Amino acid sequence: MEIAAATAMSTFDLDQSLRQRIANARLLAEDGQVLQAELVALAVLDVLPTQAEALSLLVELALQRGDAPRAVSFLEVVVRAHPGSTRAAMDLAMVQLHADQPRAAQATLETVLAVVPSDHVAWLMLSQVRSGLGQSRGALQAQFEAVTRAQRSGQWLDETSTPPQLLDAVVVAIERIRGNRRELLVAMVDDMREVHGPLALQRVDRALAGYLRDWDSTPSDPRQRPKFFFFPGLPNPPYHDPYLQPWARQLQAAFPEIRHEALRIVEEDRRLPDFIPDHLPVEKYVSGVAPVPSWEAFFFFRHGERYDTNHARCPRTSTVLESIELCRIENQAPEILFSVLKPGSHINPHHGVSNVRLVMHLPLVVPPGCALNLIDHGEHRWTEGQLVMFDDTYLHEAWNRSSQTRIVLLMDCWNPHLMGIERSAVKRLIETITALKLADRAARGVNRAE
Repeated sequence: MEIAAATAMSTFDLDQSLRQRIANARLLAEDGQVLQAELVALAVLDVLPTQAEALSLLVELALQRGDAPRAVSFLEVVVRAHPGSTRAAMDLAMVQLHADQPRAAQATLETVLAVVPSDHVAWLMLSQVRSGLGQSRGALQAQFEAVTRAQRSGQWLDETSTPPQLLDAVVVAIERIRGNRRELLVAMVDDMREVHGPLALQRVDRALAGYLRDWDSTPSDPRQRPKFFFFPGLPNPPYHDPYLQPWARQLQAAFPEIRHEALRIVEEDRRLPDFIPDHLPVEKYVSGVAPVPSWEAFFFFRHGERYDTNHARCPRTSTVLESIELCRIENQAPEILFSVLKPGSHINPHHGVSNVRLVMHLPLVVPPGCALNLIDHGEHRWTEGQLVMFDDTYLHEAWNRSSQTRIVLLMDCWNPHLMGIERSAVKRLIETITALKLADRAARGVNRAE
């Protein structure tokens, strides 16, 4: 104990001594004795090579006399000592640019962003460095990373959420990514193509070309109309074998426990939130003979957001869901819920967004007079505990014509006919498309010329 205390005291004393010497060096610099100040700071580094205040002073002195390369050498020490510090890396990159070392600045920023990819300001700076080096596509991709990462954190959504000193650069970045959608979307899968070869992504390229309207990708069946993204070349029946999913039997085996939790939730809460968001007209989506037709939901995930409180209330259901491969697309999927359709209620005919994911139902409580109907392709009358999987891009509806509540565990899942590399590519594409839509909305808020 005495040795440890003595060691701690000596370390404290050493730190205090070095700080005092740096304070003296700053006084010398302020008095115009720059050489003496630098010698004192260098002597501190002889004792402690990564002493932050000494390095900072030496950088300042080097820059004051226009010696950018020397400032770079000191900042490199800081970055090596703090490999995850984007602030230090950006300072180094800035000085490297002053020292006419743009490729070194690029390497500095790319290295730190590989460790801390969330720093949107560093991405913005990297875009400017790449642009100066004539790397047009790399600059565009960095602008996309900068804008989308900032907007995910609630920044750069309008002028008030954008720092004034960055506003011009942010406006330029947003306008550039909005004007180069095609190039961005193609770039999102180019690196995967380099690794896996063009044949592995042939169907993805075809799907993207359809989305970009290079060809008419409208499905041949007039009842199938995906609202967002169609992936051609997949087996295309309205109903699919649920056991194509490797986890289907695992989900089905948990039926008794999941049903027990669903019944408890419905009994405890009495009234659950509506499936249809408040800003939409419920009557457009739900009708029926009940005085107030109702489609309620207890969400585990919605648009990819995890409802932690609901998971905690249904631990067994949560455990099963988290143990299987879910369709995870940021801001889009998964969507998993206890779907609660009240007596006399009818979910009106509608189409889903994309055939890259299918819908799985685990029926939990099914009174007589309840059915799922893929219009002109046949009704499916649920059986409790028996899975059904279907493509909701076909026009479909559901009803409860009984006097009791119907409960189904509803979840979206990857189309099992997609290969793994195709799933990864589709995930990237859809997340990019979603981010571009957010950039569209934000453009009006940050573009002061409008």
